[in-house]
Amino acid sequence: MPMAVLRQAAAPLADRPIARPSLHDEVTARLRDLIVDGTLPAGERIAELDVARSLGISRTPLREALKVLATEGLVDLLPGRGAVVKVVTPRDAQDMLELTGVLEAHAGRLAARAASDGEIEAIVELHRRMRAHFQRRERPQYFELNQQVHDAIVRAAHNPTLASVHAMLRMRMRRIRYIGNQSPANWAAAMAEHDAFVAALVARDGERLGALLQAHMAATWPRVSSSVAVVGDVV
Repeated sequence: MPMAVLRQAAAPLADRPIARPSLHDEVTARLRDLIVDGTLPAGERIAELDVARSLGISRTPLREALKVLATEGLVDLLPGRGAVVKVVTPRDAQDMLELTGVLEAHAGRLAARAASDGEIEAIVELHRRMRAHFQRRERPQYFELNQQVHDAIVRAAHNPTLASVHAMLRMRMRRIRYIGNQSPANWAAAMAEHDAFVAALVARDGERLGALLQAHMAATWPRVSSSVAVVGDVV
């Protein structure tokens, strides 16, 4: 086919709206949320038929979603048992938190000098909205914005390889991070840490930002250790 014809055929694509999220994506997101908030507990077998009925879907998109969650480390696909919510051991949690701290510290140092003023303003706005949810004690909404703040700082480092590795770990740690703010004292401490490292970003103090991000991740383990220890005993 002549190139001119190909260009004519492709030109209208730029004017087409982006498609809505597929059913597969929506089911994946819903299952991920059920795991993160503990509705589907660690170690529990996911009853495909019951879950499919509750979501009003067939088992095909459910099974596709479970494959995605398995690659994210949230689900184990076991022969003879089907899909089981991943059990995170204390050692797993500590290792992932430590590595994430190293990655985010490096991202912070890079972002302090590489981020545009617009990127920093956008992060500050995410932080402001997150604080508003904290003040209203709206935990799920706070948590989502919390994750967005961390992700935005990593993206602002403009290092795609770093962002890719961080995204993989973030998915695996969503449940761990979520349970870290169950007590009011822990939640308040985490909020104060966010205040500090966002201020360091605004000041473009990369060394301070990196140190604060790493300390923030290190402080997560004491907040979640008792809950993770219980989960880790599940067989």
